This record gives sequence, structure tokens and C-alpha cells, in this order.
Amino acid sequence: MLEQLLIFTRGGLILWTCKELGNALRGSPIDTLIRSCLLEERSGAASYNYDVPGAAYTLKWTFHNDLGLVFVAVYQKILHLLYVDELLSMVKREFSEIYDPKRTVYNEFDDVFQQLRKEAEARAEEIRKSKQVSKPVNNNLGKKQGQVQKGIMNGGNQKKSGGESGNDGGDGDKVISRAMENGNGRSNGSNGNGLVQANGKENRSSGSGAFDVNKLHKLRAKGGKKTDTVVKDSKVEPTKKIKKNRVWDDSPKESKLDFTDSMNENGNENVAVVEAVQGESMMDKEEIVSSDSETEEDEEPGKDSKVEAKKKGWFSSMFQSIAGKANLDKADLEPALKALKDRLMTKNVAEEIAEKLCESVAVSLEGKKLASFTRVSSTVQAAMEEALVRILTPKRSIDILRDVHSAKEQGKPYVVVFVGVNGVGKSTNLAKVAYWLQQHKINVMMAACDTFRSGAVEQLRTHARRLQVPIFEKGYEKDPAIVAKEAIQEASRNGSDVVLVDTAGRMQDNEPLMRALSKLIYVNSPDLILFVGEALVGNDAVDQLSKFNQKLGDLSPSPNPRLIDGILLTKFDTIDDKVGAALSMVYISGAPVMFVGCGQSYTDLKKLNVKSIVKTLLK
Repeated sequence: MLEQLLIFTRGGLILWTCKELGNALRGSPIDTLIRSCLLEERSGAASYNYDVPGAAYTLKWTFHNDLGLVFVAVYQKILHLLYVDELLSMVKREFSEIYDPKRTVYNEFDDVFQQLRKEAEARAEEIRKSKQVSKPVNNNLGKKQGQVQKGIMNGGNQKKSGGESGNDGGDGDKVISRAMENGNGRSNGSNGNGLVQANGKENRSSGSGAFDVNKLHKLRAKGGKKTDTVVKDSKVEPTKKIKKNRVWDDSPKESKLDFTDSMNENGNENVAVVEAVQGESMMDKEEIVSSDSETEEDEEPGKDSKVEAKKKGWFSSMFQSIAGKANLDKADLEPALKALKDRLMTKNVAEEIAEKLCESVAVSLEGKKLASFTRVSSTVQAAMEEALVRILTPKRSIDILRDVHSAKEQGKPYVVVFVGVNGVGKSTNLAKVAYWLQQHKINVMMAACDTFRSGAVEQLRTHARRLQVPIFEKGYEKDPAIVAKEAIQEASRNGSDVVLVDTAGRMQDNEPLMRALSKLIYVNSPDLILFVGEALVGNDAVDQLSKFNQKLGDLSPSPNPRLIDGILLTKFDTIDDKVGAALSMVYISGAPVMFVGCGQSYTDLKKLNVKSIVKTLLK
């Protein structure tokens, strides 16, 4: 049964709801649909499932883009209502005829809706009955076909066993005898299947023996050549031994290579030099976006117009650009969307996400009137640009400096946990974040909770010494959740403002390590969970983030598990214009990109420039 159907504008004004349905929806499925689907450019999906304790709904919707209207139907998830799609299209058609932007009340539409609903239900019932009637016919046909096939098989068996099969059997025997004659002729007049095989094998063996004799001299000649080459190789080996004359004995002193020892006077001098050279972090600098991408965007539509002018006549294209097209449909949008999808995929956007984005843009433009002096390609690109800006812009403000000061007022440290797969640069970028916080006069402490990888504690200890930051460590093969808990207690005693927790790198499918990470988060309740990911990944970004969130939710003993709060993108300086990983990660998780690592020094950490990323994706 249909629970609710409502019509509202894109601005959020509800124009009409079905009063006869009148069912009070549990939870807030409409608000959730708007927040997590329509605003996140996921409107290309066929339906949306809303699951909360005590309620499970399926929502379907359609748009009237020219009028800016949204039509949403809600029904129980366990029901499979076949008429909902048709009902929505009928309601959309009828309501658009009486819609007036100045009106806000449409009470007369109740009777129209009841009639449309009865028609849709009647059609769905007819389709269901026709399917039920057609099933026995298909079964009878299948039975008849099975009987015919069984008869054929039985007849074949009788032919093989009895030999008294009439004309058909005679024809079959003739065919078999001809095949045997052909086979015997090919095998030099042999008389039976066994003889054919035996003679064939004998002939082949004899022929192959003669062939080997004829090739003997050639093989010997090749063998002679091979021996020559072996001799030559043996002559080359002494020349390689000449490399032993390289001097390896003058190795540098161990003190120059050992950076994990306790700090001495020279070490302190090195730290001072490092701090002086680093300078201001790029997080506090504003990035200026160049206008090169704008000029390239202006050039590309010119190319598209040349192609369109060749396909269409000069007069038709000129008239359409002046008068504008009535309404855009899928056929008009498909070429531009396909080109846009290919462009996004070349920028390292995951294929699944590029396809969903193009579907969402198509849904938002379908039925919309094309303005004068505009092309379809430019309209699609403008819609995609708006969608990308909306996706990459954070939905909620995460100001770490403000949150740190508020936690300091409450007398507790602000805890940040860095998680991610192996080798993405968690420890290095943790040190960059520590350096940035130091510049804002914030006391930082590092917690070495990577007790799995050998060398991880020494690596973090080196960063702590260079930055003159305290570090809490317990060595290896310890429970990281307990180490993090003790580190937070130590920070509260020492007056540290922020605790940066370094964790072991783990693949998203490694359940023991994911369970340990889920325990660490559950025990310590960090203020911020940062996922550290490479900007080099393409389709794997979707798998990493989705499975990280899934494992953190499934393996947590808490009824309200913590998921990833933000993203730190590393190695951003190595990808040129392949910036699609940022879009893939934000789209799949809904978490904003808070930091971007763009180098190997402590200052190479900056914010994500949304406009720059969007222009790079679309150029």
C-alpha cells in the first residue's frame, strides 16, 4: 500500500500531499532522501531505501525540471508495488498542467489523484493476471518439447540397439557407412576403427622418425651454435668479475646513518636548522587559481560548435541557437554526457562514480528548456560544474583549530586518529599536521600505535625529535587500543592540547586488523577520524573507503559506530591533472577533504581548492 505521495518545489515548498493516505511516516524519510540522495547528486538512482529501527520504506521520485518540481512516493519496503513509476509519471503530467508559480494550495488535485491511482492499480492488476495466465502455457510448451526430445532420444537409442528402424534408420546407416569409407580412404585403406587408429599411429611414428633423421644435421648445427654461444658467455664472465675492484670498504661512519639514537649536541643543532628552513605551512596560504582553465573551456565549445555545424545545416543550427529548443530529452543529452564521462574517467575518477554523476545530471536536465544562444554541451558542462562544486564543498564545518580550543576549555585533549591502507604516508602527513598545529601555538603529542610494522615507532620518533614534540610509545606487539588510551591519559596529565594517533596500515579486507582498529576507536572515542588515501588511486578509492566504513560499522560493539570524519589526500604533487581521486572519495563517503599533502617537507600541507579541482576535472 502506498504510504505517502507529495509534491514540492526544489526550494523545499510543499505544494500538495495526499490527505486520504494520511499515514504518519516513522522517522524522516523525505528529509533523508533530500540530504543523502538529491543534494549529493545521486538522483540518477531508481529508488532509495530508508531503514531505521521500526521503519523500512522505499522511496521513488521524478522531476519536472522545467517547472522545478519534485514528485516523491513512499511505500513499505517489503511491498513491491508495480504501479508506482507509472503513477508518478501520470501525476507529473496532470499536475504540471494546473501548476501556477503563484499558487501554494491545490486541494482540487485530490480527486484527480484518486482517479489516477485507480487507473494505475487497475493496469498493474491486468499485467499481473496476464503474467499468471501466460505461465501455464509456457509450462505446457516446455512439457511438450521435453516429450518430443525424449521421443527423439528414445528413437535414437532404438536405432543404435535394434537396427530395425525403417527408412530413417537406413539413411543413418548409409551416412555412417559413407563416413567410415571416407575415414578408411584417408587412412590408406584400413578396415575398422581400431585399425584406422593403429595405422594412423604407425604411419605418424614412422614419418616422424624419418623426419627426425632428415633434420639431424640441422639440429647438430644449431647445437654447435649453442655451444659457441656458451663458450662466448663463459668468456664474458671474467669481465664481470672486474667489478670487484670497486671500493666498498670506505663506508661512512655509523653515527651519520643512525638517526634513532638519543639526541646529542649535533642532533639539537640539526633540529634547529630544520625548523628554521621549513617556514610557514601552506595550510595558512591562499591558493590563487590561474585562468588558463577558463580559456581552455572557452576554446572547447568552439570546437564542439564546428562539429555540430558540420552535422547540421547552417540555417538549422542558427535558428535553434536563436529560438532555443523546446525541451531537452535523453537523446539530446547522451552525446555530451558520454564525452563528459570519458573526460572524468581520464582524470582518474572511478567509472562507477562518473556514470552516477552523469545519470544525476541527465535527470536534472531532462525536460528543461534550452535557453537561446546556448548549446547542449555548454548546458551539460555548466550543470556538471554545479554538481561537482556541491559535492566537494563540505556539508558541515570541521574547524580543527576551533574544536581544539573548545576541547582545551573542557580540560581534555583533542584526539585525531589517522587510518588508511599500507604505504599511503600516514606517519609523514601526521608530522605535517603536527607542524601546522605547532605554528598555531598548540601543544601536540604523538602516539605510536603502529605496533605491527617494524620500524614504525622509530620513524615516528624521528619526526618527533625533528619537530621537538613529545611522543608516547610502548614498543611493538602491544594492543594499540591500550597504547592510545594511555597516551591520552598522559596528554591530559602533561597538558598537551592535541594527541595525534598513528595506526598501522591495513588493507580493507584484513578483518583482524580492521577489528583492532574498530576496537581502538570504540575504546578511545576520538574527536576526529582521518582517512589517509593516495591521490594516485582510481577505482580502488571506492573499494577502500566503502569497506573501511562498512568494517568500522559492522565490527564495532557500539550501536552508533563512528565512521570516517574527513580525508587526507597524499602525493597530490605527483598526479598532474589526474585529480579524480578526491571526487571519488568524497562522493562515496560524504566526508570532506580536510588536508592535501603535496610534497616531502613539513610545510607541504594545504587545503583543497574546490574551484581549482572542478576546473581541472572539466578542462
